[in-house]
This record gives sequence, structure tokens and C-alpha cells, in this order.
Amino acid sequence: MVQIGYTMMTEQAGPRDLVSHVVRAEEVGYDFSVTSDHYFPWLRSQGHSPYAWSVLGAAAQATSRIPLMTYVTCPSFRYHPAVVAQKAATMQLLSEGRFRLGLGSGENLNEHVVGGGWPAADVRHEMLEEAVEIIRALFEGGHVNHRGKHFDVESARLWDLPDEPPQIGLAVSGDQSCALAGRLADLVIATEPKAGLLDAFDRHGGEGKPRVGQLPVCYDPDRDTAIKRAHSQFRWFGSGWKVNSELPHPDAFEAATQFVTPDDVAASIPCGDDPDDFVEAVRPYAEAGFTEIAMVQIGGDSQPEFLDWSEKTLLPALRDAFA
Repeated sequence: MVQIGYTMMTEQAGPRDLVSHVVRAEEVGYDFSVTSDHYFPWLRSQGHSPYAWSVLGAAAQATSRIPLMTYVTCPSFRYHPAVVAQKAATMQLLSEGRFRLGLGSGENLNEHVVGGGWPAADVRHEMLEEAVEIIRALFEGGHVNHRGKHFDVESARLWDLPDEPPQIGLAVSGDQSCALAGRLADLVIATEPKAGLLDAFDRHGGEGKPRVGQLPVCYDPDRDTAIKRAHSQFRWFGSGWKVNSELPHPDAFEAATQFVTPDDVAASIPCGDDPDDFVEAVRPYAEAGFTEIAMVQIGGDSQPEFLDWSEKTLLPALRDAFA
């Protein structure tokens, strides 16, 4: 059975609201949750970007069952990997074993703020691989010293370690990242329902490991209202990862998406309140081989209504379709 998850999207809601949303997501029966980790929203219309790790800590205390996961954190620019390891270990303890550490090579939108420049994708993948090596070493306990191409670690140790370290997931978008994930990750993360990504992950050692996808949706009883909201806040989504990872500011996303129409958005994101449309949007992920799919309801203010509808209509429909 495909597991259905809920996304705490930090770009579209404040920290207290995000925690209340995931509490309700647990109540209505979502199987897991994921959390974005941004410094900027994609577009100014989204209007938020609180610190994801504080939100996660609060969510761990406010919930009791639902798994939590970063989707995703970059351990290479804003955060040093030794600090990410400490945060992840603490989250695993706070959540009593419900946390997974989703990692990626980053987006310029968020990582430029520390002024370290934005290297080519090959270099970013090198940095991610070295970061994972450091994080796993710290999860093992003891002191870690590391002199690497991109990072140094000076006699670091995690003093509060869970019995079981968090599983590490890596985000993929092409052959190079799939090879990295197959070798290093406990699970794979992707935002597109491409079976080729999962095939490449399997070829490089990922066979049998979980694979987590994500799907934007826009519920509203009035479909035109849903389309308008999705266009206002999520028209960047169709640009593809090679574009989305490179642009440095919401204003750049505004310019890059100025010719995207509401009809374009409605063609790629299910909008309205017909559960069959949402089921059909999930189907390509299930058929590609994803074992977990996280819903992203567009619009921070619309979360309570979406979660009520999820309980009564959406989750039963998805479970009927993908049991």
C-alpha cells in the first residue's frame, strides 16, 4: 500500500500554524509528514519562511504518532554537516524515533544568504557526498576529525545520540544524484514521478529501499478559486529542478514565471474538490514505484479546510485506489 503524507510547507505558513496543521494531519490519518527547509519563499505571494528545525522540534512535542522528515535540508552551505548531524540526532530523540533526515544539494534561493557563492552541480554533489560521510561518522559516536576537500571537522562529538540514528534520504533529479543516493542513502526523494530516477537509484544500490515523492495539490470547493491560488503561489513548480536550483531570489522566480498562465498550472496541478482528479494525479507516482507520496496543499490559509476534506474524502479515495 502506498503511504500518503502531509507537507508542512514553510514557505506558505508561519511556525505556529505549521505545528497546528501537522497536529491535525496526524488526527485525520496521514501516514507521515515532511517539512521544507527554506530561507526564502519561492514567490513573494507565499509570504513565509520560518526556521524549519524549530518548527520540527515543536511538532515532535505536539504529535505522538506521525513520522517527521526534512524535505529537504542542504548540509553544505547555510549549515555545516556537523551541525546538521547534531540537529538530526536531537530531533530523533525528541520525536522518539520518528525522524528521518532528508538531504539535498541545495537551492541558490536559500543558500546564497551566507555569501559563499553557488558552485556548479558537480561540485555541489561532491559537497553533499562529503557532508553525508561526516554526518554518518558523527551518528556512530566518538570524536570525529575530518580534513576534506570542502569541509573540516575538529574533534566533534554528539553527546546526545539516539539508540537508532535517523535514516538518511537523498533528493535526486538526474543520473549523478541517483548514483549518489544509491550508494549513500537509506531512501530516495524525488519531486517528479519519473520511473527512470528510481531505476537509476536501484542500479546503484537502492533496490528495496523506500522512495518518497511529493505532489502539489490545490483543494477548494470552487475550482476557479483553487486555480487562481495555485497560479499565484505555485506557478514556479513546473520550471524543473535545473532552473529551480539556480535562481537566487523570489523576484527571479517572478520573472521566470511571468508567462505561465492559470491554464498551464491547472494542467499540471489538481485543483478543486473532485477526489478523482487527485487520485489520477497520484497514480503516476504509484505506477513509477514510489512507496510514499506527500501531498502539498497550496495556500497556508486553506490548510484546515483541506485537512477536514482529507479525512472525509481524499484519504479514503486514495487508499481505495492504491491499497
